[in-house]
Amino acid sequence: MFEFLSSKFEDLFYKIRNRGRLSPGDLDEALREIRLALLEADVNFKVVKEFIEKVRTKALGQNILESLSPSQQVIKIVNEEIIGILGSGVTEIVFAGRPPTIFMLVGLQGTGKTTATVKLANFIKTRYNRRASVIAADIYRPAASIQLNDLAKQLNIEVYSTVGKKPLEIVLDGVNYLKKIGNDVIIIDTAGRLQIDVEMMQELKDIKKQIKPHQVYLVLDAMTGQEAVNIAEKFNSEIEFDGIILTKIDSDTRGGAALSINHVTKKPIKFISTGEKTDEFEVFHADRISSRILGMGDVLTFIEKAEKAIDEKKAKELEGKILKNELNFTDFVEQLKSIKKIGSMDKILSMLPRKNKNKMLSGINIDQKQFDRIEAIINSMTMEEKLKPFIINGSRKKRIAAGSGTSVNDVNRLLKQFSMAQQAARQFSKYGKGFNLPF
Repeated sequence: MFEFLSSKFEDLFYKIRNRGRLSPGDLDEALREIRLALLEADVNFKVVKEFIEKVRTKALGQNILESLSPSQQVIKIVNEEIIGILGSGVTEIVFAGRPPTIFMLVGLQGTGKTTATVKLANFIKTRYNRRASVIAADIYRPAASIQLNDLAKQLNIEVYSTVGKKPLEIVLDGVNYLKKIGNDVIIIDTAGRLQIDVEMMQELKDIKKQIKPHQVYLVLDAMTGQEAVNIAEKFNSEIEFDGIILTKIDSDTRGGAALSINHVTKKPIKFISTGEKTDEFEVFHADRISSRILGMGDVLTFIEKAEKAIDEKKAKELEGKILKNELNFTDFVEQLKSIKKIGSMDKILSMLPRKNKNKMLSGINIDQKQFDRIEAIINSMTMEEKLKPFIINGSRKKRIAAGSGTSVNDVNRLLKQFSMAQQAARQFSKYGKGFNLPF
């Protein structure tokens, strides 16, 4: 996410730091590099022009050229202006005084609208403890209703769908039915097209007029860059929406759409879809995204994900085992599962500051498949072997390797790593509580 811009800003700030105080020429050169980086990232040229002018005005107005730490001042100003163009408004959901709260999702085909519908329902269900349901109103894409039903079923989310009716009839019937059975939140997945047309817009206008949803969200594909901005402007002129859900942002290395939409349309980005899994869906925080773009990481999001993934009771039990030097492979695999819940290693590392990440990764090749191999090896052990790794002899290693689809060398490597973890735990146990887990 935003890897292109992060690397550009990292190089720029390194140059500024090495120059100490800045001359007017240094500032002009820095702004030129920022301008080129933003344009290459497919940021709207009007946004880039205004952004550069604001940074220049602030930089000159605060006399950073005479400052003892001009690089820090430049970073501070750039950070403030990026937050400004991303939009710094409140993104939390406001529910209706009398349920149900109705959300209507609109957008073109191929943007991930149907998946976003289920992700939003799951987000509301888990974060706010609300009974969320969805209506399948896309009758033009044959697989839309099937996809919605399949995804919702996995998450125990109720779906209203029917055949032989027009979208407006489906939505009216669906809202009445779901309201009667006591749903707190209803999310409508409307039909999209490959391009904006009169018929689609009229359908959306009719649904909005009849249903009067509390919020209308436009779903946009982040990878389409400035085209996403053009689509947003057209939708807003035809059917005014309240906010934006930006999908496929994990695959968007440039960031043009995210850095342009709010500034051009004056509509906030409410949520971002950060992966294919149904729980990879987040509230959009402009300050956190700016921090990522400037290479400073996103520690707050990492902490939130870790808190969800790690069971506090199990963590306490593990701490006790470490203190007593009673670590075993069941504990080891529990820690691996917790890490996987947070996300892939790429996602975890993307939330770390680039400086720290580069230090951590120096000379290290992290392979996500290695975690899968470790888990497969442990799962191929008997319970006795998991609890007492020292009993694993040559014949047991062969059986474990065969059962996990790995080699004896892989098993030996894991046993050695675990032995090192146990040794570290013994060292930690001498000093009592207040240490970090060794893995």
